[in-house]
Amino acid sequence: MAREKQPEAVADAEGTPERSYREQLDYLNPIAQPLASRKLTRKLYKCIRKAAKHKQIRRGVKEVQKFINKGEKGITVLAGDTLPIDVYCHIPIMCEDRSIPYAYVPSKSDLGAAAGSKRPTCVIMIKPHEEYQETYDECLEEVEALPLPL
Repeated sequence: MAREKQPEAVADAEGTPERSYREQLDYLNPIAQPLASRKLTRKLYKCIRKAAKHKQIRRGVKEVQKFINKGEKGITVLAGDTLPIDVYCHIPIMCEDRSIPYAYVPSKSDLGAAAGSKRPTCVIMIKPHEEYQETYDECLEEVEALPLPL
C-alpha cells in the first residue's frame, strides 16, 4: 500500500503546477507588508532577471544585511512566504533606518527563479545599473509609493 502512494508523491513533486498570485497569497506571513501588487510583482521579477544578468543583485539574508550596513542603495525585495519569520524580520527595519525602499512578493521560489537560481531565496537587493535603468526607476517609483506598515 505504501508503494502505491510513493510514485504519486514523486509525480506531484516533479510536476508541481505554478500557483497563481491569488493562491500564493494564502501562504503569506503576517509581517508581509507592504505587499507588491500582481503587476508590480511581475515588474520586480523582470528587473531582478535583468539585474542578475549584469551581476547587480545581492541574494540572501546575510549578503543583503552586510551591504545594507555598508550603505549600499537599491530596492530590497523580500519573500512573503518565508518561515520562520525570525530569519529575516530585521531586514525591513534596517531598510527603514537607511531609507531603502522595500517590498514583499508572495513567493520565495519565484524570487529565486527570477534571480536565476534553482533554490528559493527569501531576500534580494536590486542595485541600479545603466543597462536596465528605466525598468529599475519604474520599480523604484512604485515600491516607494507603497504604504509602509505602522
